[in-house]
Amino acid sequence: MRKSLTLILSLLCIVFCNISAVAHARVVLGDERLNEGFVQAMLQNQRLGLFTNQTGVDSKLRSSVDLLRQRFDLQAIYVPEHGLFGAVAAGEKFDSNTYKNLPVYSLYGDSRRPSKEMLAKIDTMVVDIQDVGVRHYTYFSSLAYIMEECAKFNKKVVILDRPNPLGGKMEGPVLKPENATFIGLYPMPLRHGLTIGEFARYINQEQGINCQLEVVPMKRYRRSQLWQATKLPLVQTSPLIPTQKTAFLYAVTGVIGDSNLSVGVGTAKPFFYVGAPFADALEVQQALQALQIPNVEFRALAFTPRYGAYKDELVQGVEIYLQDARHTNLVELQYRIFNVFRKLYGDQVQFPERGYGAKGYKIDIALGEDSLRQDAEEPATFLRWQKECSAFALAVRPYLLYE
Repeated sequence: MRKSLTLILSLLCIVFCNISAVAHARVVLGDERLNEGFVQAMLQNQRLGLFTNQTGVDSKLRSSVDLLRQRFDLQAIYVPEHGLFGAVAAGEKFDSNTYKNLPVYSLYGDSRRPSKEMLAKIDTMVVDIQDVGVRHYTYFSSLAYIMEECAKFNKKVVILDRPNPLGGKMEGPVLKPENATFIGLYPMPLRHGLTIGEFARYINQEQGINCQLEVVPMKRYRRSQLWQATKLPLVQTSPLIPTQKTAFLYAVTGVIGDSNLSVGVGTAKPFFYVGAPFADALEVQQALQALQIPNVEFRALAFTPRYGAYKDELVQGVEIYLQDARHTNLVELQYRIFNVFRKLYGDQVQFPERGYGAKGYKIDIALGEDSLRQDAEEPATFLRWQKECSAFALAVRPYLLYE
């Protein structure tokens, strides 16, 4: 009897230890599977292009430019907003150039699409780039344009998949068609919950792109994982998003930054702050604390941006502390923070127009609808968003790659 019990306990220990080991194992990126047979079959004897930037690295921080050149025939590099090294400021155009004797084509210059000439030297476009997990980020749009042009000129697209830093949750409004721009092209939730490979599979079918698409999936990745659980180093995705914490705060304040409120751009902690020269820090902090939002705290502060909105002006507001990001609805939190400023300061809170001859408001483009600008009622708006996210989750399910 004792021997049987000991055997059972030993077997249980082995099972649970194995489960624990898998749960704590590092995620294997798509770009770390280049030596596997099915990937070799995709890329061997192909002239390759690579859509990437500074985020295209493996777990040892080796560049996918180098990883591909070692094994295959890499002919050209294609780069999105912010450039190959993530050093170009948001919205700034840059020209094509060269890197390690390879042509580097700008997809954020006079054109945001690769031309026929840019694609002439390649047979297959490989994609290795890190998204940030929210819709108002242009890397997905650049990928969509690449897929469209590759379909037009009969080029294959291979995605080396990477994690979503914010995990698989879907939150906020689904983009409305009238607000579709390069900031966000498709009807997706603001916090979209997809990896770049899943996004590509979804739009390829549902948006009728129909390019020749293959995705190299990750190993040991689960949709519930936030970045820290992957045990991977995070390279800053753009100049103002250097860490995973910043990515979470960008999901909370990125839309607010398209009003006349400052979100800390020009300080050492962009997207952690919300304030304005006309605000009173203690008044804002007390109003936000009174909401008793679970897992979130607010600290009154003053700051002086070194550049951008309110450069060299004293700004008062709050710093946002996410105590438990996993259990916080980031987009709803953003809505509630903004509404506190509007209730306290009324018409002093304003909405810049898009400019450049385009109609509409920046904040509508970022959010994907006009509910924030129109001061729509919170409970009804949040309920509608949750229904939109549920419908999107159902629509995208056939294209998901991970449990």
